[in-house]
Amino acid sequence: MSDRTALRQDTLTIPVDRPGVSFSPRAAAGMFVLGDMLALVVPGFVLLASYVGLSHPMAPLYMGALVFSVGASITAFRMAGIYGFDAVMSPVKTSGTILVTLTLVYGGLLAIAFATGISEKMSRVWFFSAAITSVGGVWVVRMVGAVTLTRLARAGRMTRRIAILGAGEQGRRFLERLRERSHPWIQVVGVYDDRKERVGPEVAGFTVRGTVDDLLAAARRNRIDDIIVALPWAAEMRLVSMVERLKEVPVHVRLSADLIGYVIPPGVHHTFGDLPVIDAAAKPLDGWRMVVKVMEDKILAAAILAVFSPILLAVAVAIRLESRGPILFRQERYGFNNQVFRCWKFRSMYHGRPPETTVPQAQRDDPRVTRVGRFIRRTSLDELPQLFNVLLGEMSLVGPRPHAVAHNEQYAKIIDGYFARHRVRPGITGWAQVNGLRGETDTPEKMRNRVQYDVYYIENWSLPFDLLILFRTAFVGFVHKNAY
Repeated sequence: MSDRTALRQDTLTIPVDRPGVSFSPRAAAGMFVLGDMLALVVPGFVLLASYVGLSHPMAPLYMGALVFSVGASITAFRMAGIYGFDAVMSPVKTSGTILVTLTLVYGGLLAIAFATGISEKMSRVWFFSAAITSVGGVWVVRMVGAVTLTRLARAGRMTRRIAILGAGEQGRRFLERLRERSHPWIQVVGVYDDRKERVGPEVAGFTVRGTVDDLLAAARRNRIDDIIVALPWAAEMRLVSMVERLKEVPVHVRLSADLIGYVIPPGVHHTFGDLPVIDAAAKPLDGWRMVVKVMEDKILAAAILAVFSPILLAVAVAIRLESRGPILFRQERYGFNNQVFRCWKFRSMYHGRPPETTVPQAQRDDPRVTRVGRFIRRTSLDELPQLFNVLLGEMSLVGPRPHAVAHNEQYAKIIDGYFARHRVRPGITGWAQVNGLRGETDTPEKMRNRVQYDVYYIENWSLPFDLLILFRTAFVGFVHKNAY
C-alpha cells in the first residue's frame, strides 16, 4: 500500500475546516437520473429540430413520444435496479441491462404507434435514430459520471469519511474487507474502542485513536459522515449504550453485519462499500434532503427580509430613541453539531447593567427589559435579525431553538440525549415553539418537553413539515403568553 493511500485511510489530522465535499451515494445516484433524462431527450430533440422540423404539423406528436420514452425509461431503470450507487459506478457491468431496458421501452413505443395507426405519420428515420442515440447517450453519461466521481474521490475532493467503533475481531474483519475493495470515496479517519486499554495500539494497520468520548469529540471537530459500530452483537447492553450516545452527533450510525450478513433476509440490510450493514441511526439531513433544506432557508429568508425590512427599520429606530446602547445584541449559542456561533437579536434590555456572573433567563416583569424590549419580545420581533444568521448558514428558519452556552451545558448534565437536538442547524422557530413551549424554562421538565419536540422534528423532517411550522408561526408563533 502506498504512503499516500495509507495517509488517506488512517488520518484525522485535518482541522475543523472540513475539507472536500461529503460524498452522498444517494445524491450521486440521483444526479445520474438527471443525466439519463438529458441523454434521452437531447438526441431526440436535436433530430426532431434538424430532420423533421419544429414547425412540422406533427411536431407535438414527436414531443409526446419523447416524453413517453423518458418517463418509461426512467421508471424501467428504477425497476431494473440500475440507480443503486454500485450500479451507476459500474457502467460497463450494467450496459447489457441498459440495452435490454431501452429496447423494451422503444419496442413498446413502436407497438403503441402501430396499434393506434400513428406509425404511418411518423418518420422511421427519426424513431430508430433517436432510439440508437439514446442508448449510446445513456451509456456515455454513466461512463463520464463514474470516471469523474472516481477522480474527485481519489483527489480527496469528494469522500465519505467514516470512523470505526470497535477494535476487536469484528472491527478487524470489517477493516480488512473494506481495504480489499479499495473504494476511493471511502476514507477511514480513525478506529475507536471504549475499552482502549484492553486492545492493542492498532488493528488491521489502523491506529486506535481513543474511546467513545474521543470519537464524539472528533465527530464535532471534524467532518465524519458515518460511524460503523463493529462490536459483538452478543454484548447487547454495551451495543445499545454506544448507539444511544452516538445519536447525539449528526452522522449515520451503522451496525456492521459482516459476521452474520448471510442470515439476514434481503431488504433488512444494505451494503456500505459492498459490505452488509444495518442502519441504527440516520443523519437527519443528508444528500438531496440537505439541498432542499438549504434552498428553503436561503430563498425564504431573503424574501422575508425584503418584506419585513420596514419593520426592522422601525424597531431599530424605536430602540435607539428609548435607550442608549447598540441596536443589536449578539450572544454565543450552541448551533449545529455543538459548534458555537454568534446569534443576533434586537437589543431588548437596558445597556450598561452591572456585570452578571451567570446568564439568567428573562422572567415576567423583568426589570432588565426596556419598554420597547417588552413589546418586541412579546411579538418575537427581536428574533428578526436572525434572518442574517440563516443567510450565513449558521441557522435555519425552522429547527430547535438555540440556547445560550451556559444553559446548554446546564441542561446537558441533567437531560439524557440533550445534545441530539444539535444534529441539525438551530431555527428561528420550531415544532416546540408552535406547540406552546416558549419562554422561560425554569424547571428541567419544561426543557425535557422541549427537547422531546425538537427530537421529534429532527427525526420526522420534511419540507411540508417545515412549511406547516412556518404557517403556524405566522398565526400563533409571534405572540405568546410565555414570551417576555
